Amino acid sequence: MPNTVVRLGPAKFLRIPAEAVVGAAVLLALPRRPRVVVAALSGVLLGAMTVLNALDMGFNQYLGRGFNVVLDWSLLSDAESYLEDSLGRTTTVAAAAGLVVLVLLLFGLLALSMVRLSNVLARHPATATRGTLVAGVVWITCSSLGLQMFGVPIAADRTATALKVQARRVSDTLRDEAEFRKVARTDAFGNTPGSQLVPDLRGKDMIFTFIESYGRSAIEDPVMAPGVDATLDARTEALAKAGFHAKSGWLTSATYGGSSWLGHSTTMSGLWISNQQRYRTVMASDHMSLTEAFKKTGAFDTVGVMPGVQKGWPEQKWYGLDKVYNAFQLGYRGPKFSWSTMPDQYALQQYQERVHSKRPADGKSRMSLLILTSSHQPWAPIPRKVGWDQLGDGSVFKSIEAAGNDPADVIADTTKSREEYGKSIQYSVTALTEWLERYGSKDTVLVFLGDHQPIARVSGNHASRDVPVSVVAKDPKVLDKIADWNWTDGLRPAHDAPVWKMSAFRDRFLTAYGSTPHPKNN
Repeated sequence: MPNTVVRLGPAKFLRIPAEAVVGAAVLLALPRRPRVVVAALSGVLLGAMTVLNALDMGFNQYLGRGFNVVLDWSLLSDAESYLEDSLGRTTTVAAAAGLVVLVLLLFGLLALSMVRLSNVLARHPATATRGTLVAGVVWITCSSLGLQMFGVPIAADRTATALKVQARRVSDTLRDEAEFRKVARTDAFGNTPGSQLVPDLRGKDMIFTFIESYGRSAIEDPVMAPGVDATLDARTEALAKAGFHAKSGWLTSATYGGSSWLGHSTTMSGLWISNQQRYRTVMASDHMSLTEAFKKTGAFDTVGVMPGVQKGWPEQKWYGLDKVYNAFQLGYRGPKFSWSTMPDQYALQQYQERVHSKRPADGKSRMSLLILTSSHQPWAPIPRKVGWDQLGDGSVFKSIEAAGNDPADVIADTTKSREEYGKSIQYSVTALTEWLERYGSKDTVLVFLGDHQPIARVSGNHASRDVPVSVVAKDPKVLDKIADWNWTDGLRPAHDAPVWKMSAFRDRFLTAYGSTPHPKNN
């Protein structure tokens, strides 16, 4: 059994597994009682490997990587929450219960099957011995000559290889944890005094915004690109008429398909945070985030608007945010749009009314972190834009949500998923840039980017991990500071625009706007 969906096919099951040949030889040599025990344990092991392969398939398809037995069990509860938001509580409970029963049956039936097979071998020792010898010779011959059928090697050792891969993955995870802890204690700007951080942005209205699943595929895929590119071009032109100009490039995200918080923290920390253990390490450290840098100056109040946060969020401390508005603090009385708790347009209007329209009482400038959610999978139903003065408490979205697509229909249809994903990106980009056009001032500086590419079913099995990033401002001096980045003018980065690792953004941004490095090496 392969560990990716794209490799799944009949030819994969028409091979000679080395483990079966060795297993048959061992079982033939054992007395009855040890033989039954070994056979049952082998069946359980085979069941465990089948489950791990299935998890690998799912993780490769949704997150672009294999399942990590050390770190990833906690993500299963996130998957359950996502299904509940998308398909409803009843369907999710039924699916979870069915999955548990299926796994138990898998373990039980494979153990019984192995015991039965061992008994068949024991009842026919002569035939079984000849068959095992022939199978061994054929396996060695096919392996030595590299013989294939339908492009797949006839001789297989998939289970043994999978065990080695999982063992190496565990070893690498434990080693990475220790090594990354040392990396996280090193910071090029860790000892920089506040007076020497972002001096060229003092007095600015600074806003960092993440758009969920906004990836390169939205701009370059033939299904999604026409609509998204037209929106980006139209919004570039509209912003220019309002006096705003932009430069755009690409960042390679530390995550793919999901785990958005890894993309957020990578951008803000300047560290490559590609798994949950690294994330926990950074959140418990004093490594300076980009948002914390603004707070450290003493010239900025800091605030976060997080409509996707629906429980305690201790990360607020590491991000250096004085105030955070979560999903329950924005006064929304409308319906959820699957996982997304509220439309981006509503979240932005609440940000305007609760934060942006009010100057800090202490006379400071403000740095804001917004994380938008309307382009989160399953991309059904998608909000429609309404008049900014008609948003109210969000009740206006009830009829829009009711008239939208059923998530189950979109999830089951790859083409529709890609189409609806593109529409969701158009909606989010339009809402954000219309807000800027409507409420931005000469001092507003907006940095917005994607956190990761959408899942493989939408972006493709060989998609990059690149996401667009744009800096928008009225003040020409702001964009002049990043002229040597060679980014593309406008909101749509060119195909050959520079590509940086997402972890490079923090230090390049701090340097561009006048920050002086004072390294910290603990």
